[in-house]
Amino acid sequence: MGRQSFDSKEYKIHNKSDKPDNIVKKENDIYLQCAAIEEELPRFLRSYFAYLRGNVLPMTRLAYLHDIKFFFSYLINETDLTQATETRKITSDELNNIVAQDINLFIDHCRKYFVDDGKTITVYENTNRSLARKKSSISVLFKQLYRDGLIEKNITDGFDPIRVAKPGEREIKALQDDEVMIMLDAVSNGTGLTDHERSYWEKTKLRDKAILIIFVTYGLRLSELQQLNLSSFNFTRGEFKIYRKRGKESIMPLNQSVIMVLNDYISTERTTVVPQTEADEDALFLSLQGKRITERAIRELVKKYTSIALNTSRRAGYSPHKLRATAATSLIGRGNSIFDVQALLDHEQVTTTQLYAQHKMNVKRDLVSDMEWELERKDDK
Repeated sequence: MGRQSFDSKEYKIHNKSDKPDNIVKKENDIYLQCAAIEEELPRFLRSYFAYLRGNVLPMTRLAYLHDIKFFFSYLINETDLTQATETRKITSDELNNIVAQDINLFIDHCRKYFVDDGKTITVYENTNRSLARKKSSISVLFKQLYRDGLIEKNITDGFDPIRVAKPGEREIKALQDDEVMIMLDAVSNGTGLTDHERSYWEKTKLRDKAILIIFVTYGLRLSELQQLNLSSFNFTRGEFKIYRKRGKESIMPLNQSVIMVLNDYISTERTTVVPQTEADEDALFLSLQGKRITERAIRELVKKYTSIALNTSRRAGYSPHKLRATAATSLIGRGNSIFDVQALLDHEQVTTTQLYAQHKMNVKRDLVSDMEWELERKDDK
């Protein structure tokens, strides 16, 4: 059972579900973060909070609440639209006086803004995708306020549109099969690592290899892999259980490569690390400090090894989500059914999976290889 501090009190998770404690704890952590932000916002937003709890995923709810808190801070610090000095003291009457143009100016402010903490000035920039999310957060808020009769007009129709590329318009970034092999060679043999990186690689290479193999085999989401436990795996039955978004459970089959790398890691490297707490004892992937590996650490190791495969800088390496794309394109490229790949990757709509089917490996390279104008010109001489 996990323990955490909340309002300076100790609390204990009493888990009677079939979910492992770490999954329940993570869900509860998100709940507590949401509750903390709600405490900083006005009480008249309770129906908005209730709407989010019942209609969006927990992480989306948390993102929306962060957006609203930031919007209210903007009203206090950047405008004369409120007399409040704290976000919780903004009134419904003040929101009633806000017009669509005020929201459009806020969204424009979010494109690039500066935060001065007294020592450093940090520049924040948001992509159109992030701006669209912020606009959505505020649109839902003002629609809810209008439904509740707290404001007189639904101003959301006056919000400026934000152009966001459709999924089919975006270039799908994924490793090619030969790049996957370079990546796995790097984690197996230390190829392409700096001397500093090699000192850590000696202690974590089996763990890191298992992480990469699982990513490119199953296309797991980062949170799904990070929350894996030893007890998630039933090697006798050749399967393991993961917990998806929306609280779904999924049983995944094990292949021989995954069994091999997991056995190598569990029977050697993992035995040399002492779990820091009782909660860490069941964690599959541990840090050198004996704690469940963090999502940030996984992102960094994925960027490191994919950058070697791509022959680019560490900063330009791929994210775990692009290894999810790698699994999808590789599976479809091997002739597997789109519907089977959809089920494996847990896509809600098959149209999402179809995007990877449209992404033909090397198609651009194959096309331009037939257009060697200069080589043909020299051959004709």
